[in-house]
Amino acid sequence: MRDAGPAIWIYMLRCSNGAYYTGTYRGADVTVRVYEHNTRKFADSYTGRYLPVELAWCAASESIIDAVAFERQIKGWSRAKKDALIRGDYDALPALSRNRQQRNTSS
Repeated sequence: MRDAGPAIWIYMLRCSNGAYYTGTYRGADVTVRVYEHNTRKFADSYTGRYLPVELAWCAASESIIDAVAFERQIKGWSRAKKDALIRGDYDALPALSRNRQQRNTSS
């Protein structure tokens, strides 16, 4: 059983240029991390160039290893697949897989 320590968050931000930024955060409230992005706590970061940012999607994890793995997975997804995740359209995710699309076009 997990102790009552800080949550681990996987999150996606929508930047002012329309791009998505995906990250992880360890803390009780992911909105603290969004605030840090918007106040340029890490001034040289990607999001610092495209403020303001808004939280588009987030999910909690009990494992930092799983959270980082999912963050990396999302970073490799197409825009359409990220949009489906943000909408909560989980049924659409398999069909939006790049590998699946490549198999369908090569047949």
